[in-house]
Amino acid sequence: MASPGSPYLLLPTTISLSFYLSLVVHSAASNPDFHPLMSFKASSDPSNKFLSQWNSTSSNPCTWHGVSCLHHRVSHLVLEDLNLTGSILPLTSLTQLRILSLKRNRFDGPFPSLSNLTALKLLFLSHNKFSGEFPATVTSLPHLYRLDISHNNLSGQIPATVNHLTHLLTLRLDSNNLRGRIPNMINLSHLQDFNVSSNQLSGQIPDSLSGFPGSAFSNNLFLCGVPLRKCKGQTKAIPALASPLKPRNDTVLNKRKTHGAAPKIGVMVLVIIVLGDVLVLALVSFLLYCYFWRLLKEGKAETHSKSNAVYKGCAERGVNSDGMVFLEGVMRFELEELLRASAEMLGKGVFGTAYKAVLDDGTVAAVKRLKEVSVGGKREFQQRMEVLGRLRHCNVVPLRAYYFAKDEKLLVSDYMPNGSLSWLLHGNRGPGRTPLDWTTRVKLAAGAARGIAFIHNSDKLTHGNIKSTNVLVDVVGNACVSDFGLSSIFAGPTCARSNGYLAPEASLDGRKQTHMSDVYSFGVLLMEILTGKCPSAAAEALELPRWVRSVVREEWTAEVFDLELMRYKDIEEEMVALLQIAMACTVAAPDQRPRMSHVAKMIEDLSGIHVSPSHDALDLVSESPSVPEDACTGGGGASASQ
Repeated sequence: MASPGSPYLLLPTTISLSFYLSLVVHSAASNPDFHPLMSFKASSDPSNKFLSQWNSTSSNPCTWHGVSCLHHRVSHLVLEDLNLTGSILPLTSLTQLRILSLKRNRFDGPFPSLSNLTALKLLFLSHNKFSGEFPATVTSLPHLYRLDISHNNLSGQIPATVNHLTHLLTLRLDSNNLRGRIPNMINLSHLQDFNVSSNQLSGQIPDSLSGFPGSAFSNNLFLCGVPLRKCKGQTKAIPALASPLKPRNDTVLNKRKTHGAAPKIGVMVLVIIVLGDVLVLALVSFLLYCYFWRLLKEGKAETHSKSNAVYKGCAERGVNSDGMVFLEGVMRFELEELLRASAEMLGKGVFGTAYKAVLDDGTVAAVKRLKEVSVGGKREFQQRMEVLGRLRHCNVVPLRAYYFAKDEKLLVSDYMPNGSLSWLLHGNRGPGRTPLDWTTRVKLAAGAARGIAFIHNSDKLTHGNIKSTNVLVDVVGNACVSDFGLSSIFAGPTCARSNGYLAPEASLDGRKQTHMSDVYSFGVLLMEILTGKCPSAAAEALELPRWVRSVVREEWTAEVFDLELMRYKDIEEEMVALLQIAMACTVAAPDQRPRMSHVAKMIEDLSGIHVSPSHDALDLVSESPSVPEDACTGGGGASASQ
């Protein structure tokens, strides 16, 4: 029998250790992303302080901090706020990378060529110290949707080849040292989030970008054009009826200056000409007045015959266009044009009735007729609308205009053609329904969370009416929250009509909504996404959270999740994680709930989605019918709360 120190006993151990080490080496060699990541770590974290988990003994990079994989290749690399330095050159070998976020670090130097990252969809490199010119190779990435290289030290010009990024939704270049003119980005038709402020740009803003707010172009001393100041030398178009006099001919003027032979006109002749001009203008004005008055009467008569109560009520009161206030200083249509528009009722919500309005020029808008508004007067209402109208975010439905009269208040916003989250979850349940897949649910939840967090960070606003009918889907499949900030001007308690989303502290005597009550409502919304059950179908206000907790205590997750989700594999951990977020949001004590910004980050970290990377989910998002707001009891739900 071998003694304890015998080499024969040590031999199996040695063989096992050698076999293990060979497996480690083989694993590292089999993953082509291992060595580029280790090279990146060596240059960006030489002290091994922030990426200590990245080491050769843990050879599978898919398990490392900040790394996510797809088919055993690195697809997500998210390393933010880690004080990393150096160059990102080693990362250009990660050919399957889809999301790269290195925000708020200390990377410097010029951008390396990124042309190998052909799968890249999201690129976030803001708040670093990159220098040199705009990374031209970025414009060759065919699938890029989000590009944020703001708050760096970039110089040079914005290349015209940025037009190659036809799928781009976000382009943020603010707080750099870019110079020259802004190229006309006519191919970026999907662009939603754009900012070039705080640079050294000059020249006129292209028409293709003039629809963005002034804040997107501010702090560029020599930049001009809509929405900023008018460019020098840019003349206004002269109205056709501005003057009946013959146009002045520059050639004749030059001859007069050259020869000095123009005869002087007598005073009486000049007076007669001026009086003639005035008479002609008066006659033309009178004829135009008669013509448009006739059209106005015909328009009102036509409006009376329509079934749309909001337009009919306004026409009966003879409201003119002076009462229509457009935000961002842009006048897009007259009130009378809105009154004449063909209208379709989308549904009735807590704050009023929503309509889809199609104007004469084809413009489509969502119009909400408010009810039971309780404000001190027109000034207070205007001040509130101005605050709400300043909110611009890709996950918030923008308020475009409003109208105030004693007995009529209207809000005009963008029309969301792809319906609401409520319709996608509950509409057309039964045979023939297209289920809402897990990826789309998480994407919409993340978008809604970002929108609400943005509202909370804006002038200390609250949403006050969070529910699935108020999470709308835009043309590219992004979640946009609507009906925000109206609870403060709404007369009467909302708890009776909140349909199961209201926080327990807010349900007492219609108490004022807070950020934490919003978090509770959003937690109920997450439970709705997970379970497929509608809170509004519950008999008691807290039924859904109570039911979820009771099932979790007994069965954990087996009976909680929507049966439509059971067809998807390898998502159990993500579903449980999202359920834990929902339960944290719906705890009884408000001070124990997470802040909305934290909730948004937890959902993003859940699947590595920092913004919606693609349009893949649009296959399941189609024009939803106009039906009552409550999709659970009414058989479906469109964007009734627009």
